[in-house]
Amino acid sequence: MIDLSADWYLWIKALHIISVIAWMAGMLYLPRLYVYHCDAAPGSELSETLKAMERRLLRAIINPAMGVAFILGGILLANLDGDSWSDVWLWVKLVCIFFMGGMHGALSRWRKDFEADKNTKSAKFYRWANEAPTVLMIFIVIMVVVKPF
Repeated sequence: MIDLSADWYLWIKALHIISVIAWMAGMLYLPRLYVYHCDAAPGSELSETLKAMERRLLRAIINPAMGVAFILGGILLANLDGDSWSDVWLWVKLVCIFFMGGMHGALSRWRKDFEADKNTKSAKFYRWANEAPTVLMIFIVIMVVVKPF
């Protein structure tokens, strides 16, 4: 356990929340771009524009925001007292974050498929995939704020 001062703790927590918001914004927008990309003919001007948008969104916003969220979240975790590690809400949150990281990886992989004009999934698939980050985010927020277990 590290022992952050109250001021440092609040600054780290605020920056963590800001980075999570940025990460989630990208995680919710990228699958929507994939829905539009499914309707674009490979090699078309729209397809090439969407490829650039997807690449920039992932590299300039989603990846850095996730990295900062993980680093600052790790610092906040290290600041927890020993008793907190037995709280079920914390473990549910961590499991949801693990799956959110998996979703991030899937979105990255799917972007590479679009980049190579090798997407095989439908717009409907990406509409459903767009729901996963939302559901995970809802569970995470409830675990942190309500702490039902």
